[in-house]
Amino acid sequence: MSPRCSLVVNGKPVRVATGDTPLDAALPGSVAAGRDGLVQDSLLQDARHHDALPRLRNTSRARPRLGEGPGTRPGPAPSPLAVLRTVKRAGTLLSATPLSGAVLEVAVTVSRALEVAPGQAVEVTFAGLPARPYCPTQRIEGTTELNELVFHLRRDGGALGPALGEAVHPGHAVRIKGPAGGTPYRPGPGRLVLVSAETGFAPIWAIARAARHLEINREMVLVVGAGDADDLYMRPALAWLRGTGVQQITLAASRDRRGQSDVRHGPVTAHLPPLRPSDTVHAAGPPEIVRAVERLCDSVGASCVALPFLPARSRARSLVTPGDAGAQFGL
Repeated sequence: MSPRCSLVVNGKPVRVATGDTPLDAALPGSVAAGRDGLVQDSLLQDARHHDALPRLRNTSRARPRLGEGPGTRPGPAPSPLAVLRTVKRAGTLLSATPLSGAVLEVAVTVSRALEVAPGQAVEVTFAGLPARPYCPTQRIEGTTELNELVFHLRRDGGALGPALGEAVHPGHAVRIKGPAGGTPYRPGPGRLVLVSAETGFAPIWAIARAARHLEINREMVLVVGAGDADDLYMRPALAWLRGTGVQQITLAASRDRRGQSDVRHGPVTAHLPPLRPSDTVHAAGPPEIVRAVERLCDSVGASCVALPFLPARSRARSLVTPGDAGAQFGL
């Protein structure tokens, strides 16, 4: 039997290997089978997400994507699995560990493992508090268990940050729903450029660690920053990455470097390497940082996956639900 064959799915011819399932055949062609057994087109728009609140730039369903323009090369399409595997889990708060004066590492145990790709979000509801989408990540030293979800939160972020240690303690009930949309990391050609500011490092750390396991020979560049050098909490994670061969790592802070020789002055956008059209760039953090990275990508035609973190609940929270392909997510 020939090792390759042709298959027509939803009117689209695709080339597959013999022995593949129909879903295996459909995914590379951006076609997926729906829950009702019908084959449906899944060329979803690029959803932006992070560890907080969804926001729409306007209410038009035909709105352009952030950074879209005639010279823009679109980012990787979201996996169809994002719309096929939304599930719910019960959980409890395990710990809230300070990573810096402003950032906490929050670990939640869940009843069963939840498959969330690096860079995707889940909707998290702490009992008595509003639901919010957060990006799961690895523990800062990379030892996360299969039944754990780990998040990076600012102490002053939303209702949860100030409540941790006050109304919310270990053992607090948590409900998880996900994946809640977003564009997950997927292996690919070209250099992988990862840019984060503040707690935008959460999805970037998940992506970076996955890439080192799946694409050990792929060139990787990291630029990570914070307003205050004391909030550069990610040094243990960066040490692990250096140990796996990643040498192009830059730390940046806009103020209060306090003699730290390895921290450059200014925002992360001032320290990006010259971008190439073949680059895939993931950028997470405050919207002004992310949009600046997008503009730089647009100027050279590089692929950019944007995750702007928005600091406050917006009116659009009542207009969209997590997983809406047109939504943007925030901090």
